[in-house]
Amino acid sequence: MTNTLRFPAADPAAAAAFFAAELAFEADPDDVVRDLEAGDTEGFQLVETRSAEAFARAHIPGALNLPHWDMDETTTAGWDRDLVYVCYCESFECNAATKGALKLSTLGFKVKRLAGGITAWRASGYPVDGTGVDGTGVDGTAVGGTGAGGTALQGISCDC
Repeated sequence: MTNTLRFPAADPAAAAAFFAAELAFEADPDDVVRDLEAGDTEGFQLVETRSAEAFARAHIPGALNLPHWDMDETTTAGWDRDLVYVCYCESFECNAATKGALKLSTLGFKVKRLAGGITAWRASGYPVDGTGVDGTGVDGTAVGGTGAGGTALQGISCDC
């Protein structure tokens, strides 16, 4: 038996339910950028869940910044509860988006997480705003280095 098939594939109906549920929790950068380019952002809002400093260095255009550790009833009081908030952070190696999505969902908001964070966004060549959009890491150092507020992990720096 192959390693790939050591555990049998799920029944097609179970697989469809699983993958539909997975898509209910996550947004793809390609889908988000298509919406942004088309000006079709009705129904969702991007939320950068890292620090204000990281947001200033690089963020997805149109995103709000609310660090996950600051999310509470007061900081989200004016937010539209009919929107879906798409949380993102640095990368797959960072869990600030997960922490933010958890906090927002416990506050009663509908949420998704952006797959791969701003690192996947930038790797795809999608536009970013900020002071550090020159190819350096979000911590201001060359990719692969470390700097204040971040630690390098295979060229990725997390500033959460």
